[in-house]
Amino acid sequence: MKIKQVGILGGTGFVGRYLASALVRRGQRVRVLSRHPQRHRDLVSREVAVLETDIHNPQQLRERLQGVDAVFNLVGIHNESGSSGFVRAHVEVPKSLVSACSDLGIGRILHMSALHAGDVGVKSNYMRTKGEGEALAHEANSQGIAVSSFQPSVIFGHKDSFLNRFATLLRLSPVLPLACPNAKMAPIYIEDVVNAMVSALENPSSHGQRYPLCGPKVYTLLEIVEYIAQVLSLSRIILPLSSGLSRLEGEIMEWIPGKPFSVDNYLSLQVDSTCAPGVRLPFGIQATPLEVIAPYALGKQPLRNRYPTFREQAGRDPI
Repeated sequence: MKIKQVGILGGTGFVGRYLASALVRRGQRVRVLSRHPQRHRDLVSREVAVLETDIHNPQQLRERLQGVDAVFNLVGIHNESGSSGFVRAHVEVPKSLVSACSDLGIGRILHMSALHAGDVGVKSNYMRTKGEGEALAHEANSQGIAVSSFQPSVIFGHKDSFLNRFATLLRLSPVLPLACPNAKMAPIYIEDVVNAMVSALENPSSHGQRYPLCGPKVYTLLEIVEYIAQVLSLSRIILPLSSGLSRLEGEIMEWIPGKPFSVDNYLSLQVDSTCAPGVRLPFGIQATPLEVIAPYALGKQPLRNRYPTFREQAGRDPI
């Protein structure tokens, strides 16, 4: 079936905005479900509607999804304000979505999970609940709903919350105590993530599949932060913290408004956010190196300066 109308839960965030744009370029119409649509009027266009929705209200969810052909679930939080925040966002939402899609006859769900979510022995509540939500989503395959899930490492790009968060910290202070400096990750470019998701949308071979998504190179967190300082031409002292001090920082900072770091963040970073050797991006997508995008994402270089690199990666002749 040709997919014409797509719903997005969690569509006002970093990934959702890129995804909505990519879907529109493919000729699809998009409904973004949001509790506060007035805050996201910039998303609205002839092809994109932002509908006021409490996604935790089953009746509202069904009403807003009536008539769509597929739904992307991007809902996720990295810190919870209460004791059940992770469960509510990562477990209850996919459960309600599967129920709504079953009732409405929607036959396609594409679910955003996280790398190694649900692995045996994981102690982070974020990762554990992400895994539970992914498992719940995939149970819908037995109900005739085609489900694909995506497990990205850390996502970077223009206006991200990863590179730019550390850039802000580096600009604010000459000394940066760094928790979990040896944590390993394979950062992946936002456009590569979105490309994988939209490529899967109407591809039957993706039904029931789980896709780990990693960039082409593995770094430690310390290496990335040092690289950000280099791009920004900042001379900074970066102090790698021991495991004990890293956890202590989480215990202290999770009481600060906004929770810049928490014990659960510390526990998440104990699991390497990397793919198994030999794993490549699906659908022939070529992973974009961090070094190609970071100067642009950090505001140190116009994107047009990277066009020759993009064309080379795409196998096209340079301009």
